[in-house]
Amino acid sequence: MSVIIPTLAADATLDECVRSVASQSMRDFEIIVVDNSGKGLAALRPAVAEHARIIENPQNAGFGGAVNQGIRSTTTPFIAVLNDDAVAHPDWLAAMLAPLERQYEIGMCAPRIRLKDTSTLDSAGMLIARDGSSKQRGHGETLDRYTRPGQILLPTGCAALYRRDMLDEIGLFDERFFLYCEDTDLGLRARWRLWECAYAPDAIVDHRYSHSAGQASAAKAFYVERNRLFLVVKNYTSRQLAAVPFFSLVRYFWHLVYLARGTGKAADYHRGSSNAPFLPWVATRAWFSAMGHLPSLLHDRRAIRKSARANPRQFERLLSHYRISERQVASL
Repeated sequence: MSVIIPTLAADATLDECVRSVASQSMRDFEIIVVDNSGKGLAALRPAVAEHARIIENPQNAGFGGAVNQGIRSTTTPFIAVLNDDAVAHPDWLAAMLAPLERQYEIGMCAPRIRLKDTSTLDSAGMLIARDGSSKQRGHGETLDRYTRPGQILLPTGCAALYRRDMLDEIGLFDERFFLYCEDTDLGLRARWRLWECAYAPDAIVDHRYSHSAGQASAAKAFYVERNRLFLVVKNYTSRQLAAVPFFSLVRYFWHLVYLARGTGKAADYHRGSSNAPFLPWVATRAWFSAMGHLPSLLHDRRAIRKSARANPRQFERLLSHYRISERQVASL
C-alpha cells in the first residue's frame, strides 16, 4: 500500500500527519509526500524526510495533480490519500483495507473523520445535491452518529483508500479541477463503472477543517462553484443536467436567505474578509470559466458514457439515495 500526502502549507501540521501514518498498526506500506509549497521540504522538515519519500514540485500542482504524481510513482495495489492537516489513528489503514480485501467490487473506502479538538464529526462519506454540490455526510453532527459500517456514495479526498485496479480502469484525479470536487468527480466516474464504496467507522482521522485553503475565501468559492459545473457536465445524466440551472438558483436563493440571517457559507465568506469579491461576481466568473472548458468536458462525458456499466436510471437512483438538499448545502 502507498499513502500519499499532498502538502501546500508544509508546516508543523505535516510533521504530525506523517508521524501518525508512520505509527499505523499495519506495517506494509510506504509514505509519499508530494510538496506543492516550493519551499524545499526535505531540508525544511527533516522529521518528514525521516519517514517519507518526498516528491518536490517547483510550483503548486493542485491537489489532484499532486496525488496523481504520487500514484504514478508507485505500483502498489492500494492507494491511500490523506490531507496534510489530518491525523490518522493507529488502525486507520487496517480498518479501511479490510472491506476491500473481502470484496473485489469495493474500489473505495471512506473513514470516519472527526473535527480535531472538537466533539463533532467532519465526514462520514459524501452526499450530493441535485445541482452537483457535494457535502460531507454528518458534518457538524455528534460523534455517536454513523458508527456502523456499510455502503456509501464515495469518500472525501481528505482521507480515503482506493483500489489501483479501479483507478487503472476509470483514470486518476482530473487535474483541471486543481482544488475541490475532484474527489467527487473520481467517485462518480467509479460509480458509473459499478465500483462500490465502503464506509469503515473504525478507521478514524482527526482533521483541521480547511487548514490549508482557508475556511471561506474567494479562491475556495470560485473553485467550488466552477468545479461542481465541471462535475455535472462530465457525470450527470441528461435529465439531471437539464435540471442543474434550476437547482442552482434554488441554492443561490437559500444562500441569500442565510446571508440575511448571518449564518451559512455565504455569511462565513463575507465575515472572512472585508475585501472579499461580491459572491454573485465570483459565481459569474465560475460559470464563464466552466463554459470555456466545455468542449473537453463534453469529450470526457462521452467517454464516461461509452465505458459505463451502469445505465442512467441506475445512476439517478444511486444519487437520489445519497442526496442532500440545496437548502442544506447553503446552511452548512
